[in-house]
Amino acid sequence: MLSLPLSTRCVRPWAAATQKLPKVTKSTTSHMSSAGSETTRAAAATRDAPAKVGVYAGGKEMPFTSILRIEDPDKLPVWPVFRVLDDDGSVRADAVEPKLGKETALKMYGNMVRLEAMDDIFYNAQRQGRISFYLQSAGEEALQMGGAAALDMNDMAFTQYREPGLLMWRDFGVQSFADQCLSNISDLGKGRQMPVHYGSKELHYQTVSSPLGTQIPQAVGAGYALKLSGKDNIAVCYFGDGAASEGDFHAALALAATRDVPVLFVCRNNGYAISTSVADQYRGDGIVSRAPGYGMHAVRVDGNDALAMFAATAEARRVCLSQKKPVLMEAMTYRLGHHSTSDDWSRYRSSNEVKQWKANHHPIRRFYSYLEGKGWWDSAKDRVLRDRERRSVLIALETAERKAKPSLGSMFEDVYEVVPPHLQEQKHQLYAHLERNAGRYDGAGG
Repeated sequence: MLSLPLSTRCVRPWAAATQKLPKVTKSTTSHMSSAGSETTRAAAATRDAPAKVGVYAGGKEMPFTSILRIEDPDKLPVWPVFRVLDDDGSVRADAVEPKLGKETALKMYGNMVRLEAMDDIFYNAQRQGRISFYLQSAGEEALQMGGAAALDMNDMAFTQYREPGLLMWRDFGVQSFADQCLSNISDLGKGRQMPVHYGSKELHYQTVSSPLGTQIPQAVGAGYALKLSGKDNIAVCYFGDGAASEGDFHAALALAATRDVPVLFVCRNNGYAISTSVADQYRGDGIVSRAPGYGMHAVRVDGNDALAMFAATAEARRVCLSQKKPVLMEAMTYRLGHHSTSDDWSRYRSSNEVKQWKANHHPIRRFYSYLEGKGWWDSAKDRVLRDRERRSVLIALETAERKAKPSLGSMFEDVYEVVPPHLQEQKHQLYAHLERNAGRYDGAGG
């Protein structure tokens, strides 16, 4: 695994990570003094000297050098990882503890436990044949809840499939999660999406898409619309390190930077794009190091540190709103489970690696220790919470299984205000087929 330096500094412009060049001003090269001939001659020499900077396309001043040097990326500074809590849950000595508040902190922890319980039960339900597919968030709960707590409920969210915690924070209930995974009549998507592809118009959470990276340019469009409308909100876009290798990533960041769009890009770097390690995905210093090329603010955060995620997200959101500019955040985390129920992680990583991360860097355990140290939580309360959340998830799953499926006619809804002729014809053909084959399809009602 890559070793990265830790830092307690939060969001900063990308230039802060590199060596700053002295700024050359007009007065530096052309100032003339009238005090004495020696000063005058020196000033004249300065005036007649070759320019120290050039102005090229785009109006950017660039310093000249007579030293030929091909830069070696391995010798450039490595972006530090912003962290507030150490692995034992204690606040780092040089860190500024964010003013989270007891109520917010306990809600974050409660949702992390709820997400863990939902993942465990839904995963096992899939193995039992009760759900067709599932994706867990194991090991990435702090990344989701820390960020969600720092966002405004009206910020438009574009996510991948491993950010249900953001939707959960916005009070999308466990029953709604179960209804979507079971594709029943209460599913907001009317059963037309595969499990874990959640969405809620009311909660400003765009429906998840299966193809990688599609949501990244969409988030830029939404952020630009928010900017033009003058609303005090941003677009926030979550994606994995694998999606950052897609062309949509580069097109979206270039557009966001050049048009000054208030959008927060959050790359969830958990080390693997399904079975592909980051060592085989890219060269260079991760994802955050790409920000300088786009002229974009950026920060790298410990994604397993709930306090760091809260502080960094809050500051990044402030930059997006105050400067109307994008921010790229790379959240360093680790996926403890399989990529999905269709994956087997033992084929591309060792059990010792997973055990080491689970034992030493578990985000829920770290945040529990922090709360316990503050006197806000204890083991007795924890047992009650965990028992309650598991029972509520089991009840939601059983309730969802008893609900009817959406009608076939709903397949033709919600795309066009007026159903066009070609869809009307398809609907007619479907029902004609069902009529000819009556009794062969269970529950194929209108």
